[in-house]
Amino acid sequence: MIRISSTVLLIGLSAAQALAQESAEVSFAPGSYGTMLSGTITGNDYMDYTLAAKGGQELFYELAVSATDGHGSIYINLLPPGSNGEAIYVGSMDEDSSETVSLPEDGTYTIRVYLMGNDRDADKSVTYDLDLSIQ
Repeated sequence: MIRISSTVLLIGLSAAQALAQESAEVSFAPGSYGTMLSGTITGNDYMDYTLAAKGGQELFYELAVSATDGHGSIYINLLPPGSNGEAIYVGSMDEDSSETVSLPEDGTYTIRVYLMGNDRDADKSVTYDLDLSIQ
């Protein structure tokens, strides 16, 4: 019985850790269609930015590393409205750290900033600047 309770406790803690990631809503100043965001990601953590958009609009991003204690292996994924983690754009598949993505539908999109490789596995930190605009 104690073994089962311990397993349930560990599963519960894992679920809580998975939900402990940060999220912020992106808004633009009046008359502007872009903004600069900055942050730091460590290890398995990630940062979600949410952004309301219309289908047919284009999202431009440029991601730059401003400091790191690792290799700076930082990327973004773009998740469509209602996604459970499936991305319509996977930044790690691109050679560039900038891209323009056409948005297929109206709704709230999630821009997920995350680490990969040794930076993620060795719990390294990467500080970044994310330039976002939408047209």
